[in-house]
Amino acid sequence: MLEELFTSVIATEGIAVSGFLTCLAGSLVLGAILAFVFTYRSKTDYTKSFVGTLLILPAVVAIVIMMVSGSIGTGIAVAGTFSLVRFRSIPGTAREISAIFLAMAVGLACGMGYLGFAAVFTVVMGIVTLVYNLTTLGEHSSDSLDKLVRITVPEDLEYGTAFADLFDRYTTEARLVGVKTTNLGSLNRLSYNIRLKEAGTEKALIDDLRVRNGNLEINMMVRGAGEGETL
Repeated sequence: MLEELFTSVIATEGIAVSGFLTCLAGSLVLGAILAFVFTYRSKTDYTKSFVGTLLILPAVVAIVIMMVSGSIGTGIAVAGTFSLVRFRSIPGTAREISAIFLAMAVGLACGMGYLGFAAVFTVVMGIVTLVYNLTTLGEHSSDSLDKLVRITVPEDLEYGTAFADLFDRYTTEARLVGVKTTNLGSLNRLSYNIRLKEAGTEKALIDDLRVRNGNLEINMMVRGAGEGETL
């Protein structure tokens, strides 16, 4: 009985209507589970269109695999399907990209007729994702002393030494990690990784930095919070 649950529902000689409908229905159900897991305990980190994509993507991938099953085109179809991730119009976060790959993996299993394996994979990955979302693993505390500071300065400012004394006063570590020109080259945007000596000194540091950079834009955030995640 257990072996039958993990046997392909698609006959080797061809795809029957019953097998096709079973795989289609199964992929849609599993896609709905993935969409629920992605949105659980997350109110703002997704859009309705992306959730809809997660819901139907397993079914789309399953159809593609079923239509080319048994031919050399399978490999081409799989490669082409996965390449769609690269050409999304808006860069996706690591969370979104992983959700897309999970949906594709479920669709591949459903397209091959292995609904049992697809269901087990969906349940296991869903539980892992939900447990991770309920923990604080990987989160950054709002009072973390490690900060990313972006300072906009005029192009003629010698930024190598302009803020050295301020960083010595407020931080135990300050490292310039990026320089970017902006406003047609008339401004430079500097990125520093810093570690504050004491919590609660952010405002004082920003006020002193504003005096040095001519009151241009300054942005400070917890290091790693929402940064470097876009793929």
